[in-house]
Amino acid sequence: MSRKYKIRDQNYPHFVSFAVVHWIDLFTRPTYKQILIDSLIYCQKNKGLVIYAWCIMTNHVHLIIGTNRLPMEGILRDMKSFTSRKLKEAIIENEEESRKKWILWIMEQTGKKNKSNYDWQLWQQHNHPIELSNEKLIHQRLDYLHKNPVEAGFVQNPEDWLYSSAGDYCGRKGFLDVVLIE
Repeated sequence: MSRKYKIRDQNYPHFVSFAVVHWIDLFTRPTYKQILIDSLIYCQKNKGLVIYAWCIMTNHVHLIIGTNRLPMEGILRDMKSFTSRKLKEAIIENEEESRKKWILWIMEQTGKKNKSNYDWQLWQQHNHPIELSNEKLIHQRLDYLHKNPVEAGFVQNPEDWLYSSAGDYCGRKGFLDVVLIE
């Protein structure tokens, strides 16, 4: 069974999740999270990415996204490719990264086993987009996304997690521009 999920209707927002290979807790370092945030900002400004909600966890990312220009799957592909290269550079250059050899070894081994890569893989291949074609689906995924840090035990309230749009939904400006869902 193919794991290459498709985004069929660009007119609907989609919930997408993607994870670091082997669920490595890469995003415990602010520097690495900032690379991802900067890439999302670039995609918003230059590719037409619309972000309705987002959450960066330690080893995966949740987004509710849309587009007003390029197809979402192309934006995601390019963003994941770019961040993979930038994060690899950041890991290599980070002299304080105590897990450097282990992270690089895991990602190199994973990349060698995947025909789609040459010698490196940071992200798991699939995104599994879920089309949010009605209000019920939208609000289910929005709640799930924002409650993820609470369920993980990182914070008591969703809006306390800095690396999500939960604060935006409570009237605070976060790191990314978000189109709020009513």
